[in-house]
Amino acid sequence: MNYHHYYKRDPIKNYFPLPNEIFSLGLSFGEIAVYAYLMHCEDRKTFQCYPSYSTIGRAIGMSRNTVAKYVKDLEGKQFITIEPTRIHTKDGRTHNGNLRYTIRPIQDAIDYFHERQGLNF
Repeated sequence: MNYHHYYKRDPIKNYFPLPNEIFSLGLSFGEIAVYAYLMHCEDRKTFQCYPSYSTIGRAIGMSRNTVAKYVKDLEGKQFITIEPTRIHTKDGRTHNGNLRYTIRPIQDAIDYFHERQGLNF
């Protein structure tokens, strides 16, 4: 009789937290997918990550332009902030880098949602 040993998954390495509230704040499936990928990528100490639109799109099966639309929507709904970055090459030239995404506290998005709804919690 053959036995297969199943390895226990380390919850810290193989999972990431996703707030339950995202399902009650009127997000589209695309916004949820992009937000989940950003949460997957974020540094848990700084709450920041730097994936390109193309990288996000490949991971979740969307085009670069569609990802850009959903990122803009998430920023407008107070889920994330976006900052441009610069890269300096060895020969002294400066180029645009990837965007820096900062995941905001979920309470900011909840408050914004309720303000839009006129409930002011």
